[in-house]
Amino acid sequence: MSSVSTEGRDRGSASLWLLAVGLTLVAGSLAGAAVGAARVAKHQARVAADFGALAGAARALEGPTVACARAGELVAANGARLVDCTVEGLDLQLVVELTVTPLPGLTRTARAVARAGPIRA
Repeated sequence: MSSVSTEGRDRGSASLWLLAVGLTLVAGSLAGAAVGAARVAKHQARVAADFGALAGAARALEGPTVACARAGELVAANGARLVDCTVEGLDLQLVVELTVTPLPGLTRTARAVARAGPIRA
């Protein structure tokens, strides 16, 4: 009979388990950061749309061209892109997009819609 020792077979397995747990935590953290970046982009798009709509509605009496141009300035100043601008009477409605890259190779677009105008009773 051979006398093979089984004492050394498990040496180093704790290192592999620690490495696996560490990689899982890193992957989870990256996923959480990506979700957080996407949520921040959505909020930034909403802010850009709201500010742009308010600025454009303030100029609605000067015509749709002036109102949409002013709205576009504020949207761009907030880092977003004006997709659509509609003026109906004194109401102005904007559609805004903001592109974000939460992880390399993963690009998402956050879209927001805002309306501004006089209060209706």
